[in-house]
Amino acid sequence: MGNTSSMLTQYDIEDVQEHCNNMFSQQEIVSLYERFCALDRNGKGFISADEFLSVPEFAVNPLSQRLLRMLDGLNFKDFLAFLSAFSSRASIRQKIESSCGSSFGGSWIFKRLWFDS
Repeated sequence: MGNTSSMLTQYDIEDVQEHCNNMFSQQEIVSLYERFCALDRNGKGFISADEFLSVPEFAVNPLSQRLLRMLDGLNFKDFLAFLSAFSSRASIRQKIESSCGSSFGGSWIFKRLWFDS
């Protein structure tokens, strides 16, 4: 999964599902991976700030610079964990946990949002 030109294995899909508290179906994960790979133009396995800004809706968002501090350099697995906070399937508790840390090792989103300058 580190090389974006590779395809997801069933193991990868199940691993991502578990990492994201089953917020995404297997089909959604495959679809999101294809989109992630399209955005990861340099094929390094993460999406850079410049690559995020290539999405017109993101580039014109007044919060884009603050969001970039949170998103810049996320790999696919952590990117989906971040997106899971926006899922209608997520409970309030799950939304808080995915944005404040229990899903992937500490309150990194909170720290990046508030303390990075």
